[in-house]
Amino acid sequence: MKNLQCKLTRKRWLEIGVSALLFVLIIAWALVLEYTEPDREATAARKRFFAVARVTDILDDNAETQDWTEGRRIGQQYLEVEILNGPWKGETLEAINYLTIYTNVDAKIGTKIVVRLDLDDEGAPYIISIPNYNRAPVLLGLLAIFAALLLLIGRKKGLTALLGLVYTLACVWFIQVPMILRGAQPVVVTVVLVALTTAASLLFLNGFSRKTLCATLGCIGGVAVAGIFAALCGSISPLNGFNLPEAEELVLRASDRGLKISGLFVSGILIASLGAVMDVAMSISSACWELRELNPDLPRKALFRSGMNIGQDAMGTMANTLILAFAGSSLNTLLLFQIFDYPMIQIFNADSIAIEIIRGVAGTIGIILTVPLVALLSAEIMGPKKKA
Repeated sequence: MKNLQCKLTRKRWLEIGVSALLFVLIIAWALVLEYTEPDREATAARKRFFAVARVTDILDDNAETQDWTEGRRIGQQYLEVEILNGPWKGETLEAINYLTIYTNVDAKIGTKIVVRLDLDDEGAPYIISIPNYNRAPVLLGLLAIFAALLLLIGRKKGLTALLGLVYTLACVWFIQVPMILRGAQPVVVTVVLVALTTAASLLFLNGFSRKTLCATLGCIGGVAVAGIFAALCGSISPLNGFNLPEAEELVLRASDRGLKISGLFVSGILIASLGAVMDVAMSISSACWELRELNPDLPRKALFRSGMNIGQDAMGTMANTLILAFAGSSLNTLLLFQIFDYPMIQIFNADSIAIEIIRGVAGTIGIILTVPLVALLSAEIMGPKKKA
């Protein structure tokens, strides 16, 4: 018993050590990327200043509600605002707030807003525009509620899931994005990122175990299948990163950064499908592990069949979730097609629709093929030992 406890303790310390190593690795990688970034010409956005301000007075307001604006007021406001942060904190400035159907920060006294400032010829600040409400407190509050619920209901598992999520987001922002901006191949970077974040997330959640190994290998395989299918479809279609909505703005910065835009299409699909594939892989692996614990002598064939049955149920719901997520992101486009009465041949062949179809189908195929892959891995790795 004592030896078992010692073994478990050593295993737990090894898990903690590997987890810490993964965090140190991403921090070191991010620091290297940050401090080796070559000097570049500042963009227009970097040359201007943004600050949070509070409306202290409304000097004039001619905005009115129109019948077609669904309650939005159109017009302009003349505001007096107090800057709440930055080098001009405490200063009171005046600003014209243009209310349009698209940009509509309808301010009242006490409203906190984000202002964009610049300097005049004498070095005094003035407000160029009011682009947004200050939504940071609301968003931070939502994140706090999410984290609290995760910890309250999940307890230890919730904490490890939260650590895995933080690690994944940090990898995307501090590793994937800077590497792609430096001219690295987006697909290669994303494949490495998927493998790293999958292993880290499942390790944080379950530690070293055959269950974790099966889920990790199955997830990486499923995402790889989704990426290969998307790449083949994109090549045949043809579609790539240049067909994405944001491509025009990226092209303007591609020449001085060496940015490779064509691979962004497949990279986006790899990242988008990772969560759903990981969910299915972990569900099957966990269920097979529980079956194996209840019946250590369960034959491999029976374990594989059980994994397939469990995976088929999860596959149906997760595939539906993924397809609906991609369909929801195209809702505005679908409405426009209906409004302008485009013929079906144009709708079906439009870049935006073709991209969403390939995204949804590729991700779903990744989920479908993850099921037999994880079931097979579970049967081989978790199955009973072969008798001599």
